[in-house]
Amino acid sequence: MTDPRLFVFGPGYSARVFADALRADGWRIAATCRSEEKKAELEAQGIEAFLFDRGRPLADAKAALAGTTHLLVSIPPDAKGDPVLDQHARDLADLRTLDWAGYLSTTGVYGDTGGEWVSEAAWLKPTGERQKRRVEAERGWLNLYRQYGVPMHLFRLAGIYGPGRSAIDSVRDGTARRVDKPGQVFCRIHVEDIARTLRASMARPTLGAVYNVADDLPSPSHEVVEYACRLLGVEPPPLIPFDQAEMSPMAASFYADCRRVKNDRIKRQLGVTLAYPDYRAGLEAQLTAGL
Repeated sequence: MTDPRLFVFGPGYSARVFADALRADGWRIAATCRSEEKKAELEAQGIEAFLFDRGRPLADAKAALAGTTHLLVSIPPDAKGDPVLDQHARDLADLRTLDWAGYLSTTGVYGDTGGEWVSEAAWLKPTGERQKRRVEAERGWLNLYRQYGVPMHLFRLAGIYGPGRSAIDSVRDGTARRVDKPGQVFCRIHVEDIARTLRASMARPTLGAVYNVADDLPSPSHEVVEYACRLLGVEPPPLIPFDQAEMSPMAASFYADCRRVKNDRIKRQLGVTLAYPDYRAGLEAQLTAGL
């Protein structure tokens, strides 16, 4: 039996938590990066590293991908499309050792539902350019499954948080804001629950499947900041009406859509039990762990 090997295109926050958990279980891990400095850093951690970027495909894709049993893609599409698909679709189609592949997408592909609940069966109505690119990338990855049998699975992630990227961290570093837009809610998912869901999918692969990955409690962002302040024993920042809040176009764009994301499928089909079913559990665990 082939020793399991995970190849990660783009080892960002979520992908690294997932990969590190597998590495602790004895998996071989390979990943791409964009600089020699990062390559050396990954190799020092026992990870095979390969340079990759738009316009710089893997130098020897066949050798880099050889022996890969599991693949995770977390590089977002750019203005030209999905860089992994554009440069290595054929290499992946030819990879006969592959048992499972996952693409990390976003719940942003659903667009604005006015706060209504949305499932994986919903029409995709992206409102922004970044979300439209994601829809096209999803189609490309599913086509790779339909045309060549690449064992793809799509994971639409809600807003990701965890140690180092939570309301507790923003309160501590003084960047937390409480912006109030009546009726606005956001969906979230703890980074460890993303890893938990990916592992559950690996144990129960369903080729071509699409999964929402979100917790049980869509909530206004200002409530999350307030709860973090309560845990830390500090006064929360003032509540600012949305129309008076000065924010970057990127930050403001997150308030353009409002939806509640159903997570029934990961529970029913994959048997996932969320470790952090709401932001309170996630923030409390972070504080308890001293992170």
